[in-house]
Amino acid sequence: MFDLVLQGPAMLSDGRHDACWIGVQEGKIAAIGQGDAPDAAEVHIVTEGIILPGVVDGQTHACSYGGLPGIESTTRSAVAGGVTTLVDMPYDNPDPLNTKARLDEKIATINAVAYADMALYATVAPGQDNSEIAPLIEGGVVAFKISTFESNPTRFPRIQTPQILSIFETLAPTNIPLGVHNEDQEMVHAFMAAAKKAGQNGLVAHSESRPASAEMSATAQFLELGAAAHAHAHIVHLTTARGFQLVDNYAFDGYRATGELCVHYLWFDPEIDGEELGAKMKVNPPIRPGEIDALWEEILAGRVALISSDHSSWPIDNKLTPSIFDAGAGIPGMETLLPCFYTAAEQRGLDAAALTAEMLSERPARFFGLFPQKGAIRIGADADFAILKHQPQIWDSANAHDDLNWSPFDGRVFSVTVDRTYVRGQLAWDGKNICNQPGSGTFVPRGNGHWFEDEETPS
Repeated sequence: MFDLVLQGPAMLSDGRHDACWIGVQEGKIAAIGQGDAPDAAEVHIVTEGIILPGVVDGQTHACSYGGLPGIESTTRSAVAGGVTTLVDMPYDNPDPLNTKARLDEKIATINAVAYADMALYATVAPGQDNSEIAPLIEGGVVAFKISTFESNPTRFPRIQTPQILSIFETLAPTNIPLGVHNEDQEMVHAFMAAAKKAGQNGLVAHSESRPASAEMSATAQFLELGAAAHAHAHIVHLTTARGFQLVDNYAFDGYRATGELCVHYLWFDPEIDGEELGAKMKVNPPIRPGEIDALWEEILAGRVALISSDHSSWPIDNKLTPSIFDAGAGIPGMETLLPCFYTAAEQRGLDAAALTAEMLSERPARFFGLFPQKGAIRIGADADFAILKHQPQIWDSANAHDDLNWSPFDGRVFSVTVDRTYVRGQLAWDGKNICNQPGSGTFVPRGNGHWFEDEETPS
């Protein structure tokens, strides 16, 4: 007898099955079948929705404001949104994750307070030698990230070009990607100064002061440094179709290059939404006007590695500034990632369930070396599920579980609702309440898989 059986339509690893059952034993998917379901201690039948693999959110900032304790509220929000695994960025408050000691501390916090599973990025500080990179990899980090733009001199610093190349050279023999926040600092500072001098303000002014040229120049330099070192260069948020095409050119030439898209770039447009939302939709790099259709073409062309939330844990007070240039960048996104992407795909007449399972689950799991443990409904995988109900909802962040309770998505209509979430076979969300406990989530180290499976593993 199984611990749990889910029955109904499901997106399995080989596609959609409209009448199947999934048997769970000791937190793993033990069997999948058709017809009558076997006995189980718990049986849940899905009649008005679909069973998806749990979402793997490849870019989150749980600790950027409240420090390591922020893991609790962020992961609570995650399970309410069908996210079963978070890949958290290293820019923690007050100090970034750049040593094995800080990794151990963060892992201990995850295992004590998390509601969902978590994998981790690490970073390297300005001027820091590379001696901590190997211990961090051995400790299980899935990727490294640096920035070409300084948001904070300690927590989110700029890394100079020679050091970027050195980090690439150290990572080159491994499968570990180096990600980048891709903006040219000198260009942005110059354009921001000009905008302020001209008395410009508002979301459009923010977008124009951080132009695509600043993003693309930083992107191109980073890709070329990665190519020179024969390492994996990953752009963590591209905002234009041209950005993904540039990355694809490097991949076509045989270099390890990938690009990621955040879901808000598929939803908002500063010329349409900027006046209403203002700083509530401020992110960096900025959301570009008139780019949504072209970004969808990049997804369908296979040039987008994965789609993430870039969830930021900033409180609303961080946005309430007289000038758009003083407002914090970043938005909450844990509970909206899944319904937002599914709705947007459905509105375009696409196979929303299949595309969601691919872009929000399987691809990020493969990218971060978590597949086949995570990312798909298949025998032997962790029993992570997000069950969607075909019930429209108007998003109201007052009911969110992130302790932030604000969102640029407020008032937007999603075509689906997250009805249940299971983390390793344990019910974490029943559609109304959080059902698991702090510490139900666990740290997930990187496995042996990598994105470029057709290549020999670097040695």
